[in-house]
Amino acid sequence: MRARALRNGVALTELGLGTAQFGNLYRETTAEEAFGAAEAAWEAGVRYFDTAPHYGLGLSERRLGSFLATKPRGEVVVSSKVGRLLVPSPGTAGEQDDEGFAVPASLRRTWDFSREGVLRSVDATLERMGLDHIDIAYLHDPDDHLEQAFGEGIETLIELRAQGVVRAVGAGMNQSAALAELIRRADVDVVMVAGRFSLLDQEAGQELLPLAAEREVGVVVAGVYNSGLLASPRPAANAKYDYQDAPPHLVRHARAIAEVCERHGVTVPEAAVAFPLLDPVVVSVVVGARTSAQVDSNVARYAAPIPDALWDDLRSAALLPPAPSQDRI
Repeated sequence: MRARALRNGVALTELGLGTAQFGNLYRETTAEEAFGAAEAAWEAGVRYFDTAPHYGLGLSERRLGSFLATKPRGEVVVSSKVGRLLVPSPGTAGEQDDEGFAVPASLRRTWDFSREGVLRSVDATLERMGLDHIDIAYLHDPDDHLEQAFGEGIETLIELRAQGVVRAVGAGMNQSAALAELIRRADVDVVMVAGRFSLLDQEAGQELLPLAAEREVGVVVAGVYNSGLLASPRPAANAKYDYQDAPPHLVRHARAIAEVCERHGVTVPEAAVAFPLLDPVVVSVVVGARTSAQVDSNVARYAAPIPDALWDDLRSAALLPPAPSQDRI
């Protein structure tokens, strides 16, 4: 599988595996399913794996760490995140987690982008995963904590980078404006933007991607299916978009894209995976999976041949914006 390198040499495969579902996102994933999904990704050549303490209150990190213990450490790039500290919560241990994961609420998340909080979070991640360093550490969803996150938080990650505890630093968010601001303020290596650079939403292409290219910051794109609307060849009327029911105008837009794709022998999900990688500043597309079958499907979508004429026709029909200017590429 092809890889793209950050400016410091950390190379990410163009397709990465997101492991939120290893943490029982929405419903239980068995340990066998998670291991099988990771193994299928490895066999397909995927070497970039993304996780976070938030995913199943540490369950995703533990499961991914157990899998990676069977593989050569030098061949894999692992990203995790800081900002949500996991603290014991014995009073709710008999309840279910209330943030979308089917796990007992024996821990609770506490927002903390302070220096101490970041250090504790990184130490806990290393312990849960059985690692001696993290390849990429992201500030996780700091939207409501930007002052602390873009101050103490990122300064601490940069300090850890200098010590070799992490190899690259940045932030992961569901918006692009704050990520652009972080790039202006701090010496970051990579950012992850979810849902904002897809066939249906090119917000990140307006400011974030040009700025990242100028500052030589890599961009990882997640949420390429926009929560489901772009996950099937013929978008359904009841599909989800950004975790809510898709507005009718977006369903119509997605179906118009599907009609153009069909004329070129391409499916919407195949085009959804391929589109972000058209921009050279994008270093990887991260797609989640629960099972080996889902991994195989995503890998097949990534590997599908996409004719250049498809993008030309989508742009001619005003279904995509113009291509990035050649001077940026």
